[in-house]
Amino acid sequence: MLEQYCTEIMKLESFQKENILTETFRLYRRDNLEIYYSPHNEIINEKAKVLIIGITPGWTQTCIAYRTARDGLRNRSGLEEIKKQCKRNSRFAGSMRKNLIEMLDELNLNKKLRLESCCELFADRDDLLHTTSLIPYPVFVNQKNYTGSHPRIMENELLYGLLKKYFYPEASCLSDTLMIPLGNCVGEILQQMIREKAIQEEQCLLGFPHPSGANGHRKRQFWENKERLQKAIESFFAT
Repeated sequence: MLEQYCTEIMKLESFQKENILTETFRLYRRDNLEIYYSPHNEIINEKAKVLIIGITPGWTQTCIAYRTARDGLRNRSGLEEIKKQCKRNSRFAGSMRKNLIEMLDELNLNKKLRLESCCELFADRDDLLHTTSLIPYPVFVNQKNYTGSHPRIMENELLYGLLKKYFYPEASCLSDTLMIPLGNCVGEILQQMIREKAIQEEQCLLGFPHPSGANGHRKRQFWENKERLQKAIESFFAT
């Protein structure tokens, strides 16, 4: 969809919500739920060894993606290169990325991938990584980041339709990757897909906590599940 939005993105001079969360970029509206276009989930790294899955892009990621796209377009970069840069720059940006890397290293995933640290997945070794969201475009409820509840994806016709349209085919392209769901909401969707035999339980790191700093239970959840998560990683790479 990037091509159809190029002209409007190039016009952007500021990257505040009032510049981006507008009718120009809005894809859907249902009551208090709004979904907007964002240019950072338009490529799939089918050679990835690790797939990290969020609920939906948040505002911080969205802002970075728009800025990256605008700069790339003005510099006359190719569209495919812009899509890659949007993905690289915005994926789990900020403290969330730091927390995520710390947990993955604590689980020794870096060693299984022959890396010094999983921070390399977000730099020179991003060939090993694919990141995505259950809903590929940013979702807002009452103009706030959607958190996966109120409404629940499986209980909302629009969100469930987008999940089936985008995430199910994407997951099928990555059947040999280790899937890391960030938080219970994503984990519940993967469990549903396991029951449907759309993916394999052995490839899912169920119980991995959401790395957001707003998740006050993150550290407790991690330490409670650490041993089981380590065994799941060992088993996945052994096969």
